[in-house]
Amino acid sequence: MSQPLENSALTDITLENVGVSYGDTAIVKQVSFSLKAGTIGCLLGSSGCGKSTLLRAIAGFEPLTSGSISLDGEVISSQDFVQSPEDRGIGMVFQDIALFPHLSIAQNIAFGLSAWSSTDVKARVAELLSLVGLSGFEERYPHSLSGGQQQRVALARAIAPRPKLLLMDEPFSGLDAKLREELVPDVRSILLHEKMSAILVTHDQMEAFSMADQVSVMSEGEIHQTGTPYEIYHKPATRFVASFIGHGDFLPATVCGEDCVHSDLGQIRGKLNHGFANNSKVELLVRPDDILHDDDSESQGLIMSKWFQGSHFLYRVKLASGKVVFCFASSHHNHAVGQQIGLTVKLDHLVMFETEQ
Repeated sequence: MSQPLENSALTDITLENVGVSYGDTAIVKQVSFSLKAGTIGCLLGSSGCGKSTLLRAIAGFEPLTSGSISLDGEVISSQDFVQSPEDRGIGMVFQDIALFPHLSIAQNIAFGLSAWSSTDVKARVAELLSLVGLSGFEERYPHSLSGGQQQRVALARAIAPRPKLLLMDEPFSGLDAKLREELVPDVRSILLHEKMSAILVTHDQMEAFSMADQVSVMSEGEIHQTGTPYEIYHKPATRFVASFIGHGDFLPATVCGEDCVHSDLGQIRGKLNHGFANNSKVELLVRPDDILHDDDSESQGLIMSKWFQGSHFLYRVKLASGKVVFCFASSHHNHAVGQQIGLTVKLDHLVMFETEQ
């Protein structure tokens, strides 16, 4: 039987009120989100938050205790029905890579193509090896490849049959930081070339932001927010997302108008993302890139600690009120711990939350 070489149809996935439990313990709780066809999504959260369990449920390895999962409008999992994993048309890439050591690279990639003609298999393997930058590696074996090359082969093997959806469970966590930085955008480019819907599970924020079009932030089995990486970072919907994503501090502040607040850093103006009344007591989110070193500023802070990060310094600075915040400074402004420096605030959006009692 010959398999056509055109790209498979793009796939939407929808989760509605999905719950997964182990015994009496709820691991995933009423999760709902959708991913449009050809989009790369990400489940982002710390270890134990339920993201891998949710991915396994999408793959068909975990039964649901509530809700449903659908591909292109067809239910593949519910409380009453579980389509078998092999019938879902879903590919997976795991952390441990799991290439077959006794098979050549070409044989590994072709493993899921048993129904294809030999001509189409050869063409598909050659196409994917070129796509992942490993042309000429057909006859080599996994042990002769670097970790990054092995992960590329694992990706090629997973997408070779053109699955409806690709699931990736912490696929880069075993690689060193520099290799991850190089491989993540390459993998994104490969998925976009294949026009393949995909979901990545990771605890690494930069990995999520570099790979995904849509990020869902999870904690304790629940999704706190789903949005673009920009929205997740600059417009967090909950205090948890604001504190989990990036560095950030919360400053006590008072709303003093439609577009301003008064805080320990003085009066700050910017677009509001929450409707608080005048004189409301709030907590204002400030990130390191919101507070900049400025020798000409009257607002001062005492450097408590610092980290050199190549292009810039990241200072931890104590304000006159005693509150400590992060601050960015150019790498040419090398100030000592214990020194006073001027600070200026540049906030486009005022992200505020109710004061915790």
